[in-house]
Amino acid sequence: MERIFPDPEVLSSAVLEHDLLAAPPENRRSSRPWVSFNFIASIDGAATVDGRSGQLGNPWDLRVFSLLRQTADVILVGAQTIRSEGYGGDLLGPEAQAWRTDNWLDPHPPLAIVSGSLNLDPGLEVFTQAPVRPLVLTLASAPQERREALSEVSDVVNVGDESLDVDRLVAELAGRGFKNIHSEGGPTLLGSFAAAGRVDELNLTVSPVLVGGAAGRIAHGAHTEEAVRGMELARVLKADSMLFLRYVRPAQ
Repeated sequence: MERIFPDPEVLSSAVLEHDLLAAPPENRRSSRPWVSFNFIASIDGAATVDGRSGQLGNPWDLRVFSLLRQTADVILVGAQTIRSEGYGGDLLGPEAQAWRTDNWLDPHPPLAIVSGSLNLDPGLEVFTQAPVRPLVLTLASAPQERREALSEVSDVVNVGDESLDVDRLVAELAGRGFKNIHSEGGPTLLGSFAAAGRVDELNLTVSPVLVGGAAGRIAHGAHTEEAVRGMELARVLKADSMLFLRYVRPAQ
């Protein structure tokens, strides 16, 4: 893999790990919780192939994906991502767990699932095989019977009444000691955070494929002035014809 920007260099595996596992300077300077997102898209803008993102990736993307996940205090995902991608069992391998322990982190980052309707089966592997009890972030308006069922396998917390309150969600996670909030989808979640002006970092893998069809973008939802906000390019990596872009919120 090559670092194209800044400081061009062909990266060894050790240097790649150092680059991606080091606490970003923007994060260290931030006085509030840091919210990062990680997505992949084709060169014509598709976020999925046949409803899943996996076909857009390759082993390089999986490596970067895993390293970005490794430093998270909590991994935030939308319910549709859980239904599409699974997320059962350990989210990190033994070496990554050992690294976290050596760096004063719990070996398993907890999973926080956003679901306004609580349309999740308590029997999913994300609950039954979770190494750490998951959080489910929902609305006060969610059906009571689903809330009771999911409360058997997760901690169910309200982060809004009729609609998602992004600031309340972030405050809830920060109140539990989760300052490095790392999200892996989906598009509705990214759209909501963008609309609220709470996206601090976006890691975007550009997959060198053309998908066509009606595949959606990496974000969708209500359009607001907050959502139209410039971000600064902080890093460009290249592996074969795949690009790994890192953007951060400008310093305020």
